[in-house]
Amino acid sequence: MKNNYLPLLSVCCLCIGMISCQQSFLDETQTTNLDEQTVFSDSTFTMSFLMDIYTGVGFSEDPGRFGAGGIRSGGLQTATDEAEPRILSSITTDIQFITGTVNPLIIDDAPWRVGYSNIRKVNQFLAHLPEAPLDESLKTRLKAEARFLRAWYYGILLKHYGGVPLIGDRVFQSPDEILAQRNTFAECVEYIVAECDAAALDLPNRPSGRNHGRAGAGSCMALKARVLLYAASPLFNGSGFGDDKAELVGYTDHDPERWRMAWEAARAVIAVQEFDLFVDNATAPGLGFYKLFLASDFAAEGAYIGTLFEIKQGHGNYREQLFNPPSRGGGGGGFPYQELVDAFGMSNGKPITDPSSGYDPGDPYAGRDPRFYNSIVYDQTPLRNAGTPDVPVDIYTGNYNGEPQGQDAVFTGTPTGYYGKKFLHKATAANWFIAVPQSRPLLRYAEVLLNFAEARNEYLGPDAEVYSALEAIRMRAGLDPYALPSGLTKEEMREVIRNERRVELALEGHRFWDVRRWMIAEEVGNQTKTGMEVQRNGSTVTYNHFDVRKHVFRKAAYFWPIPYDEVAKSPELVQNPYY
Repeated sequence: MKNNYLPLLSVCCLCIGMISCQQSFLDETQTTNLDEQTVFSDSTFTMSFLMDIYTGVGFSEDPGRFGAGGIRSGGLQTATDEAEPRILSSITTDIQFITGTVNPLIIDDAPWRVGYSNIRKVNQFLAHLPEAPLDESLKTRLKAEARFLRAWYYGILLKHYGGVPLIGDRVFQSPDEILAQRNTFAECVEYIVAECDAAALDLPNRPSGRNHGRAGAGSCMALKARVLLYAASPLFNGSGFGDDKAELVGYTDHDPERWRMAWEAARAVIAVQEFDLFVDNATAPGLGFYKLFLASDFAAEGAYIGTLFEIKQGHGNYREQLFNPPSRGGGGGGFPYQELVDAFGMSNGKPITDPSSGYDPGDPYAGRDPRFYNSIVYDQTPLRNAGTPDVPVDIYTGNYNGEPQGQDAVFTGTPTGYYGKKFLHKATAANWFIAVPQSRPLLRYAEVLLNFAEARNEYLGPDAEVYSALEAIRMRAGLDPYALPSGLTKEEMREVIRNERRVELALEGHRFWDVRRWMIAEEVGNQTKTGMEVQRNGSTVTYNHFDVRKHVFRKAAYFWPIPYDEVAKSPELVQNPYY
């Protein structure tokens, strides 16, 4: 589908580049020949200013978020137990997290910097919107979009740091004393939820036509449901984490009603009935899962029905450059661990640990969950290469069909024996000139169903609605049969839900936050992660597990440290616990 706001970005970049060069996260805007009065007296510049705020919405879960010298090491997927980072000459943030060396002096400051710079832009926009030469009804909608975007960026700050300074509608100038005292976690949750509620009142459920890709009421409701799910989770719901700083990083009391608020918020999204899972099991099992991430290519089929909010990007091969094997010109999005591979069950819906599942360690990639084939590249996976389709990726060591191991082999191209495949288009490769859609869903309906199932299970146990939500996802995945065993206990259903999140949302950035909010990061973050060597000698093949890396998790890493420079210049800005 045509990107309807990208054409404005060239105007926007000119405008914003001339009027918004922040020296600090809330410093006064520097101007040249374009000042704020000029910008907001022009309708095109006004719209471009808002569109510029949209451009940063996907930075947190960007699969190429971390790197050095223009080379990507990975994203949140390589900062947790999903994938091994690409090793660079500089220490990257993902390496800091998996080696337990993260600290305020060297931490990536993007969440703080990007979050607050965009919040400031929202406040500038809202301050000047009344004087802009736009229709009043349009102003109402744009104000609601801006309030959602402000809530979105606060949500990113909340995930990273816990409670942060809430600056309201103020636009700080150089002489002003900038508020740096942190609000409590509870106050931040309340603020985000209130902004989502207010914004939703003035937005259509699903913007369409020229407004496709912009925030709607569904976006507001889904963000609210996500924030409330996190707030109800063990880390935040009265765990006492942080001792004397507990109110900054969570609630000081435990209240199971927070689970009720979370599932009710998710159910409100479901009740809209304008969003659904995109299903295509007739063409191939689970093909709807693949098409979701390339919705603009399959817009005519209705693939957008599963997306509530996305980062709109043009055509290219950025994701292919990250995840493709070296033979296809890729590398840098991370290399999946064996533990993630093992989380994918069989096509019959059973985990590979179930003796009746049909899993064969001597043929471990046969008969797996269709989501596995759309998420992981393993030895002999067919993958496009410079325009030639269906060329197997040779990850084996040894010799196969007269061909010795090559540049894609384990220990040579991949340190784990796997490459990532999620998000990738089957029609292109990093070394191929064909450009494909690069837009990426940030809020999708499957997550809403998972959020609903988790919160309702924690509050009421595994009733019929919990089963229904999960089985809808498993049906769309192409599992046959997709039904879950009846009579599961609350604890058994909890494990099912957590594994469904792991495979459905794999490599999308959720796992980093999930292991923290569930307070299992000290367990999974202190394990040795493994890979698989496929060794071939003619027709003989053996599968050998090997150790890749011992992860180290420090208690402090449940939250990101606030960058040292921010704490140093604002003594009232309290650092996070244990840093």
